Amino acid sequence: MKKLLTLILALLTLTNAQAKDQYDNPDTLVVARDGTGQFRNVAEAIEVCRAFMEYHKVIYVKKGIYKEKLVIPQWLTNIEICGEDRDETIITWDDHANIFLPAIGKGMGTFRTYTLKIQGSKITLKDITIENNSARLGQAVALHTEGDQLTFINCRFLGHQDTIYTGNANSRLYFKDCYIEGTTDFIFGPSTAWFEQCDIFCKADSYITAASTPQDVPYGYIFNNCCITCAANVTKLYLGRPWRDYGYTLFMNCELPRQIRPEGWHNWQKEREKTARYLEYNNRGEGAATDKRASWSRQLTKKEAQQITLENVFRINNTWNPEK
Repeated sequence: MKKLLTLILALLTLTNAQAKDQYDNPDTLVVARDGTGQFRNVAEAIEVCRAFMEYHKVIYVKKGIYKEKLVIPQWLTNIEICGEDRDETIITWDDHANIFLPAIGKGMGTFRTYTLKIQGSKITLKDITIENNSARLGQAVALHTEGDQLTFINCRFLGHQDTIYTGNANSRLYFKDCYIEGTTDFIFGPSTAWFEQCDIFCKADSYITAASTPQDVPYGYIFNNCCITCAANVTKLYLGRPWRDYGYTLFMNCELPRQIRPEGWHNWQKEREKTARYLEYNNRGEGAATDKRASWSRQLTKKEAQQITLENVFRINNTWNPEK
């Protein structure tokens, strides 16, 4: 009898341990709105991931519209969220800055409006759409980043004002083959971010970027081999304006449409002309002419442009090359 009780207790302990740790492995988690996956919501899949995982964990999200306001917390690393189809796998929310919050007695403000906030590091998104579906009633962030070494491959980011907020000065972000749309300052913040072969779609006469790169950070936003296009009603665009002193933005090897204003850049506040780091190199298209550019912007030399590499740009806390 004693042996039988011991065996039962052992089996119960093993069963509980297996139940507790059933997701603590590198197996892929499947999310599907139709119930054919392990989870019906992306938040549920994120919730079961273990803190500071040393292995790569994939959350595979089947086609569907997922109305969720998501946070990937700081203690989660090495997670990849991969959609079944970029255009048909959509995570969406619709907060905007002017929603009144009784608890604080004022509007929500820009930084609470995100659809997806990534606080963890070494996170990858592939083949998925992140959307803020709010009407044009104020700032409305789709993607809010705080973690380091974040990679976005073949994703769409949809919104109006402030679509992508890169919110940490000491973080590195890599966007490749992505589609990004917005109206005003729709890529903004202090992070170092490289945009490779991305399509940037401008929906209104306004400003594409609003970098706030700190003085001691050598690089901010770099757009390489990107293509800027516009809605039919757009007639005048600025490449960027400095949200803070020392904002850094570089467009190189990019296709610039005729709607880009001849001066190219705006100073936001007059004194920021003295510190803004606004650069171009080897761009093409009707909007790439340099003869009337703002006098406080600059064209790189060929020698300077050769130093703009992933290894050099992402050499902050350590060396990181997201393509290796």
